[in-house]
Amino acid sequence: MTNSSRATMIRVVAFGVLILATTSWAQTPQRAPILDQIAKTYGIDSWDQVEAIRYTWNADITGLFKAAHKWEWEPKTNKVTFEGVGQDGKPVKVSYVRTDPSTQTDAVKNEVEPSFINDNYWVLFPFHAYWDKSASAIDQGKFNLPLGPGAAELLPIKYPADGGYTPGDTWDLYVGKDNRVVYFVYHRGGAKPPSRVLASWVGYKKAGPILFSTEHLGFADGKPLHIFISNVSVKLTGSDKWMDAQ
Repeated sequence: MTNSSRATMIRVVAFGVLILATTSWAQTPQRAPILDQIAKTYGIDSWDQVEAIRYTWNADITGLFKAAHKWEWEPKTNKVTFEGVGQDGKPVKVSYVRTDPSTQTDAVKNEVEPSFINDNYWVLFPFHAYWDKSASAIDQGKFNLPLGPGAAELLPIKYPADGGYTPGDTWDLYVGKDNRVVYFVYHRGGAKPPSRVLASWVGYKKAGPILFSTEHLGFADGKPLHIFISNVSVKLTGSDKWMDAQ
């Protein structure tokens, strides 16, 4: 998995897939069967039908950060279109291909792409947990929820010393009986803040065959956090119609 840097916004993720080279069974990360069940619940079996996805990632972290990022992503070509505000406070609208450096300016490399990485993980983390084969996923059984009453299956997603957003990232997923994530707690592997992010996963909607959690409430290093995903739509291969999340 690639590492990325980010200046002012919440740093929680890196995008991509790292296949960890192994020479023996002992080196292969354990992957609990529930991880496959979670991915299926969110629509992984239909992912190859997705031609494009668009959404607006909105964040309000008290005293730290407030933003709205509008994205359109074509997974098959890795083309990204971004609309928002740059770190200099000026409007930005840009398109680039993630696998083609010739389409990427310094602003894209240093600001837009790290934002895409972060925001995409908030939108599609159950898929990334499934795709990121270098990470272990060991079912811990039932645990109390980190906030409020109730319990859920605890599934820590742990990255190795050379993987994750920073080496040793851990994402504790709290999974309900319906295989939907209800909370996650992120523990950053490095020293930069925020070192711990706790957020609910609620406001579930479907756009075509893909399931999304559109509301996340919680804390980033103790500061109130509200992240919500709006204007979610999916376009399937062979169709020009955008299907809005409902």
